Amino acid sequence: MTDRLQELTVFVRAAESGNFSRAARELGLSQPSVSRIIGDLETRLGARLLLRTTRRVVPTDAGQVFLGRARQVLRDLEEAEDAARGVDSLNGTIRVAMSVTFGTREVVPLLPRFLAAHPLLKVEMMMSESRQDLWLDGVDMASRLGRLSDSGFGARRLATAPRLVVAAPAYLRERGTPRTLADLSSHDCVFGPGGASRQGWAFRRGGKFVPVDVDGRVRVASGEGVIACVKAGLGIAAASLWMCRAELAAGDVVRVLDHEVLEPTDVHAVFPGGPRPSAKVRALADPLASALADESSA
Repeated sequence: MTDRLQELTVFVRAAESGNFSRAARELGLSQPSVSRIIGDLETRLGARLLLRTTRRVVPTDAGQVFLGRARQVLRDLEEAEDAARGVDSLNGTIRVAMSVTFGTREVVPLLPRFLAAHPLLKVEMMMSESRQDLWLDGVDMASRLGRLSDSGFGARRLATAPRLVVAAPAYLRERGTPRTLADLSSHDCVFGPGGASRQGWAFRRGGKFVPVDVDGRVRVASGEGVIACVKAGLGIAAASLWMCRAELAAGDVVRVLDHEVLEPTDVHAVFPGGPRPSAKVRALADPLASALADESSA
């Protein structure tokens, strides 16, 4: 690696992680080396790029501008190297952030074929029900369900997730099966993260989405937890087809109000590096989009 490429790599990772020590560990350098490289870069440019505090470093205005350009240079270099090697020789590590439910049920099943097709690639799965700091964690791609915030990241809609109203057979035997949307008011509902809100569930009626008031005693911070509560007979839930496909097939949960249409949820791939993801990220995003599209139409 040339001195300038090393400068760019060290600067980008330090700016993204907000921490010289973390950047040093990830790049196999010492913390003083990272500090020296950033200092030499600032001296050569005649501009302060990073503000140092006792807790973290943050880019200055000049640093923000330089960060965008530096990322582009490194992406272009990676693209050039990938083109020279060929798509079957993509290498490096892809850091992917997603919820535990989506990761285990939708992404992990794709990995055997993906890794077999790209033997030089490694995948780091960062699964959490809390939203990660994508810059801080050096994420290459993240999955996001629902409406995207205006973060300035690049994004690609992978698919639209159908959502169903589901319950356990035992719950329905005890409490009865709702036949109309109004019947939901007399049932316990289980609430999860994201779109499953105590504010109501939105159903399509006459080309519009209308909220239906629902209530319940259980809220869970994960999709897996929602399905576990439904299977345990704690109530009725609104869940994506992908979240409960296996349980539906096994008969652990059943669909109710199947003549009604819940508001679906868009699934996006988010690219912190910008609107043009690298070849290795596209190599993972493309089959994921195809798999999700096939499942949503099944």
